[in-house]
Amino acid sequence: MPSTLTEATDPWCLRPGEAAELLRGHPWRRFAVLGDSVAEGLCEPADGYPDLQWADRIAAELRAIRPELAYLNLGRRGLRAHEVRATQLADALAFEPDLALVVCGGNDAFRSAYDPDAVDAELTAMITALREAGADVITVGMFDVSHSPAVPDALRAGLGERMRRLSRHTRGVAERLGTLHVHLTDHPLVADPSLYSSDGRHGSARSDAVATAETLKVLSTHLPHP
Repeated sequence: MPSTLTEATDPWCLRPGEAAELLRGHPWRRFAVLGDSVAEGLCEPADGYPDLQWADRIAAELRAIRPELAYLNLGRRGLRAHEVRATQLADALAFEPDLALVVCGGNDAFRSAYDPDAVDAELTAMITALREAGADVITVGMFDVSHSPAVPDALRAGLGERMRRLSRHTRGVAERLGTLHVHLTDHPLVADPSLYSSDGRHGSARSDAVATAETLKVLSTHLPHP
């Protein structure tokens, strides 16, 4: 990434006013976020990009249209999919959201014993409960962090295979259950080292800006624009 690139000039980020146009007339009033560190927000600062994490960015753009929007972020670092469901789903349902973001499974995929069917079952349980409660649900195929320069070479191939399998499975769950799915795994920037933090597990402020752009574009497809 050129050192002079900023969010304002990054071709993969939104231009001023674009978020408002994408979300114009959106109906959502209560936004809940469930998940792991990606949901909580552990992005590493990057020059030229505001230090504002992905879910908070989405909430801010939704609030720019509807200032009364209520926002609850339950995300906590280190949780596997079954722990997200066990510790966050009840609180999310009690919040009565009409829009929910569910992002988890990455901590499962970091383990060599990753069981995609078990993660699918947890995602299915959370999505189904939220949909039955009246919420639109956002799911995510995450950036493949195996491209991070901080991942040891000996671990890169195995981690990449598991991250891509997680993404394929999550997209399958999304298609089956009718979520608003954001697919980042094959994004043109996925191998760009500027997307990743120095810990080899998380993203940078640039990745959160790019993910926000892609998420708002998906939300826009759900809205009745002329």
